[in-house]
Amino acid sequence: MALPPLTIRNFTVNSIELKLLDRFEAPRSVEKAPGGFNITSLTRSFSGLMGNLTTLSSPQLALKSESFSHQEVSIPIGAFETKTTDIQPNPNEILRLTFETEGQRYRVDTPTPSKHSAVLVPLSPDPRFEFTAVYLPASSYLAIYSSAKLESWMSRFRNETPLSALSIPGTHNSPTHHTALPSVRCQAVSIKEQLNNGVRFLDIRVQPENPEDPEKDGLILVHSAFPIALTGHKYFRDLVNTVLAFLDANPSETVIMSLKREGVGRATDQQLSKILHDHYATDSTRWFTENRIPVLGEARDKIVLMRRFALDDSLKGENNGTGWCIDAESWPDNCADGICSSGEIRVQDFYEVAESENIEKKIAFSTAQLERAAQAVCVLPGDMNAATVEASKQPFFINFLSASNFWRTNCWPEKIASKVNPKIVDHLCRVHHESAKIGAKDGGEEGKGKGDGGTGIVVCDWVGLNGDWDLVRCIVGMNAMLEFKEKKIST
Repeated sequence: MALPPLTIRNFTVNSIELKLLDRFEAPRSVEKAPGGFNITSLTRSFSGLMGNLTTLSSPQLALKSESFSHQEVSIPIGAFETKTTDIQPNPNEILRLTFETEGQRYRVDTPTPSKHSAVLVPLSPDPRFEFTAVYLPASSYLAIYSSAKLESWMSRFRNETPLSALSIPGTHNSPTHHTALPSVRCQAVSIKEQLNNGVRFLDIRVQPENPEDPEKDGLILVHSAFPIALTGHKYFRDLVNTVLAFLDANPSETVIMSLKREGVGRATDQQLSKILHDHYATDSTRWFTENRIPVLGEARDKIVLMRRFALDDSLKGENNGTGWCIDAESWPDNCADGICSSGEIRVQDFYEVAESENIEKKIAFSTAQLERAAQAVCVLPGDMNAATVEASKQPFFINFLSASNFWRTNCWPEKIASKVNPKIVDHLCRVHHESAKIGAKDGGEEGKGKGDGGTGIVVCDWVGLNGDWDLVRCIVGMNAMLEFKEKKIST
């Protein structure tokens, strides 16, 4: 079956031009064992779903390979533009594409040598730009992003930027990377590795260890009724220390931390709120605990606390009577599109997947939330006081990609993620905000293409498995239009 013609989507603020096209015979692929469910193989194979099959390693060109076809072309692709070419890929070939922008050239091979994104190779001395490519072979689709330093990607934005305007990667049950029951484990890598690779929203569930003793600060990390590790309790204090150490090393960043009480203990929400207030969030230079959406300048180098628990009466008068922490107490359960009573959080958190076939419903709910977030428009006043007022007018769009069914092994978190994550990467690359262009007043039908093109907070399972951070890179990459907008205001 013939592949479709090559389509190139430029997610950067730079106009680029495809100048050279070289074709190489693809080296023979080598089979390798799957080693269980592997999300990264799916990041580049969107034509099928993960199964217990052998996979093929990506063909890679030798350093001195010679092309059998060399062609000079001129295909300009403007900033935020998508262009379908007449270039016909062949499954037995590798296309080497050479792009030019502002007099400098950059090269990428498609399919890329690894099973995930690739940084374009600069061919000019002193390159001024760095680009990352995600290639979707089944659809012959190449998405090009400006490469962000994932450990400090927030440094590119103004202090006046509301946190709710940013496209933020997050993780669900964030600390559950330890050896645990398959239904409990939701993550492939540690909190430290997540943060270093761009994650800025952490979903934490805790159970107070000694709720009756106000002097004790022990909070056990849990997932529902279960501990997150088979080797013994893991504690919130260690997690907080990890996050603060990351912020010490990257003070341009902030981490939103959503906290919820779970587990089988007798503690109450009110007891949890007192423990957090009295023993953890005691330093206003490291914690943002006001009940509103902050701008980035207020949140840098801090943990922003979002509470999914009720407050003790003694805390309801905090912050001039507005309460303590961003209020997510009235979290809508198992919803496709719900709003917390505060009005500052709009959430998709449909998680009950009774059968694996229902995963398509989950994907549809997730992409619908992405499009709602994309249509939001951030107002950027010139001063901080006005910015803090405007920040509350754009809610957090929180989009959980996670789902599970404890009683069905094919609906445990890893297996759900192996189907959902690549579909979302595909959607972000090919569909999300597709009709938007710089300067366009009306981006398309039914609002598509309007707005800043953001994603909101996208909360994922099993990112970083085998080094695959494509989903996170795509989410961070969706900040490009907002970044362009901010730079335009500044000039």
